[in-house]
Amino acid sequence: MSSDTDTDEAHATGPGPTGSQATHPRATEAHTTAARTGEAITTSALHAAATGADTFPGVLREALNRRGLSLERVSERLRVRGITISQATLSSWQRGRSQPERARSLQAVDVLEEILELPAGSLRSLLGPRRPRGRTTPPDTEGAALQILGEDSVVEKALGARFRHFNQETSSLMVHDIVRVGETGTLSGISTTNVLRAKRAGADRAIFVLSFDDEAAEPVDINVTCGRLAEATYLKGLKSLVLEIHFGRELAKLDTTVVSYAVEVSPSETPATHYERWSRTNLHEYLQQVFFHPGALPADCHRYVRDKVGDPPRGRRRIPLSEAHDVHVLTSRCKPGVHGVAWEYGTGGTGGPGATGTGDRPG
Repeated sequence: MSSDTDTDEAHATGPGPTGSQATHPRATEAHTTAARTGEAITTSALHAAATGADTFPGVLREALNRRGLSLERVSERLRVRGITISQATLSSWQRGRSQPERARSLQAVDVLEEILELPAGSLRSLLGPRRPRGRTTPPDTEGAALQILGEDSVVEKALGARFRHFNQETSSLMVHDIVRVGETGTLSGISTTNVLRAKRAGADRAIFVLSFDDEAAEPVDINVTCGRLAEATYLKGLKSLVLEIHFGRELAKLDTTVVSYAVEVSPSETPATHYERWSRTNLHEYLQQVFFHPGALPADCHRYVRDKVGDPPRGRRRIPLSEAHDVHVLTSRCKPGVHGVAWEYGTGGTGGPGATGTGDRPG
């Protein structure tokens, strides 16, 4: 499962986060959202908010998916009509990294509406004002995320248009993750405490993304003890939960605040084998704890680091299990990258649920 805070993300195999006594119903729809106050919000409205479906990138992306057209085929159809737009440019448009502004690009938008069978003007009407010239690289927040997560990551897909400016007003100073593994060896929950610092005056919220490997795991309860939960959107197709938590006040520049939340999920069918946090920036300190049920004690635990998602693990080192049936890793001056704890079960008898846990992303 994984969880992405304002500057990082966590990921762990098996069922995901843990929490207690929240007012959230079990997520059974493809996209389910509820406000912490209990006020009902329509699925379609919150899906649009989470994916940017009411923006130019979001509408373009959804239209491409609906028509089942690849960027290569769209580029070719535009070329046949005398308009040359590269696949890279189309990709940049649908991700919100750039937008059509030149005359040729605007002509391409008109033709795209025909190709994608959209009402005339429906895409053009969503274009914002011209952007300042001179920027050749993505903003720091997006660029740092891409370096760690790569292109088309779960986080980028889950946030849609919001990914470009993902938590650019704050940075994490300290993070403490507590992961709990249940009696069957599946991940029963996660709780996180995050100390944030405002990069500029007026910061008042942060977004967190938690990703699960196992499709059977769905968030059941969410409890925010520090901060106020404004949005909780579960994207079943991406196996990801998006949380927006408000601080309750606007921060002054360099002011700090604490956000704490816990998420509980439904039982999974697959034993958990690891937990990762994907950090985009430096953390002053990161504490990672995993608690195991006495009936599902691992035979071996180790820590590791990846430079980015998909890279092979390095710095692998065994960590001992305490009398409280937990392992922990404390990292000071934690650098950007993927920071993980992995464990292995025996093949029967004591010290495990009876079979070696294997997940989608082994550590």
